[in-house]
Amino acid sequence: MKNTFTQSMAWLHTWAGLIFGWLLFAIFVTGTLAVFDKELNHWMQPEIPTSEVSQADAARRAIAYLQTHEPKAGNWGVSLPGERSPGLRVSTGDRRHGHSVQLDPVSGEAIEVRPSVGGNFFFRFHFTLDLPRNWGIFVVGALALVMLAALVTGIVIHKKIFKEFFTFRPGKGQRSWLDFHNASAVLLLPFHLMITYTGLVIFMLIYIPAGVDALFEGDNRAYFQTQGNARLEQSRGLAKQPGELVDVVPLLAQAEARLGPLSGFSVSHPNTAGARIEIRPELGNRIALSKGQAMVFDGTTGELLSDVADWRPAPLTQRVMVGLHFAQFGGYPMRWLYFVCGLVSCLMIASGLVLFCVKRGRKYTTATADASARRWYRLAEVCNVGFISGLLLACVALLWASRLLPAELALRQDWEVRAFFGVWLLALLHAGLRPARRAWVEQLGLTALLCCSLGLLGSLADSMRLAVVITALVLGAGLGLTAWRVHHHEATPRAARASARGEATA
Repeated sequence: MKNTFTQSMAWLHTWAGLIFGWLLFAIFVTGTLAVFDKELNHWMQPEIPTSEVSQADAARRAIAYLQTHEPKAGNWGVSLPGERSPGLRVSTGDRRHGHSVQLDPVSGEAIEVRPSVGGNFFFRFHFTLDLPRNWGIFVVGALALVMLAALVTGIVIHKKIFKEFFTFRPGKGQRSWLDFHNASAVLLLPFHLMITYTGLVIFMLIYIPAGVDALFEGDNRAYFQTQGNARLEQSRGLAKQPGELVDVVPLLAQAEARLGPLSGFSVSHPNTAGARIEIRPELGNRIALSKGQAMVFDGTTGELLSDVADWRPAPLTQRVMVGLHFAQFGGYPMRWLYFVCGLVSCLMIASGLVLFCVKRGRKYTTATADASARRWYRLAEVCNVGFISGLLLACVALLWASRLLPAELALRQDWEVRAFFGVWLLALLHAGLRPARRAWVEQLGLTALLCCSLGLLGSLADSMRLAVVITALVLGAGLGLTAWRVHHHEATPRAARASARGEATA
């Protein structure tokens, strides 16, 4: 630690940013990709057709399929086609042990779709780092606190913060990296504070359970029931008596008029007198994320049994913060805004990590430097390459694996995840075996090549899949330009040294 408060904050900002910055970069990269998780799902499963079918027609075909193939199932689930998810999917059973089938929205026939982790992998990795769920949530929560500390200490140590926003001096080595790091941090400071804090609010009952433990003896279900989210209990006797299922289409129209666009519905105890139809809205009508709210109808009479309840002030505040983090509101303009902000945030973290090595390069690479210091510096270089360019390479490798792995491969989703982590591990090993600059150029260049050639994998029949390919092409061009600049920066000093040796010999 240092003597003055500002020096102490600078020390904390530097070392906390370095030690935890690699994982924070991974969290921000996957969170940025998760902004378009459903679009990536659609691209990674090319068998799902895109067709202009109304939700009413799709619902009729889904019910017809379930009546034919699963008339005695205890629960039906239907995911209706929407703007971001054009497929029609039906399921039986609960979420953990259920069985789902993809249907053609036009014909209502079952279609074979390759299993894939899709964009959901990036979403899950974003808040768990692919660790067991509870462990991952706590680890990411701790990292979010580190991110908040880095933001606050960054504000403290940069006294001329707004002047630095307008300062960028390209081609100045260490100064250029610092200028970019400062400018990107100041530009998106409100976004960084918001996205980090709201990420903690999402799991507030996990991080700070004392309130629920004290008032509800740890019963989270009782807590949510007091907020107006109680579920109607069904009579076991009625669930054993046969009954005719009401036409669901008028109920969908009634729910859509009340809730807006719909995501799907479920039918519990279908074809019995105790049937219940629960219709869910599409997320994004409001900033407050309304996941869990639904309208419930009697499955035989169509009578409305439960309407959407109004949130109380405290949970409404929490749901607004959750909605700000997930960015389900505002349609594609808001989604693209979050995506661009996420990219700049990734660059901000990456530039800070690179700046650490650039700033100390001459000090720790000379022959007179301490051996242990040189080893720690080399470790930082390797981690920078492996956790920045290596992670980007692993992300695009997952997209390639989703298309190249045989569709009939057993445990195919697991192999996609293995491809992601396998490529990431190889990138770390490669960074350890190659000089740092060469490793940067080779990994960034390969990532750019894979991004730019993603369209060669085919399936560009609809605008959503085409948008994925075009976005990858733009990102690949940016990465290719970065690789070229790093290579050019490496070649220039060598040419200068060769010229100087030639003049000395002459």
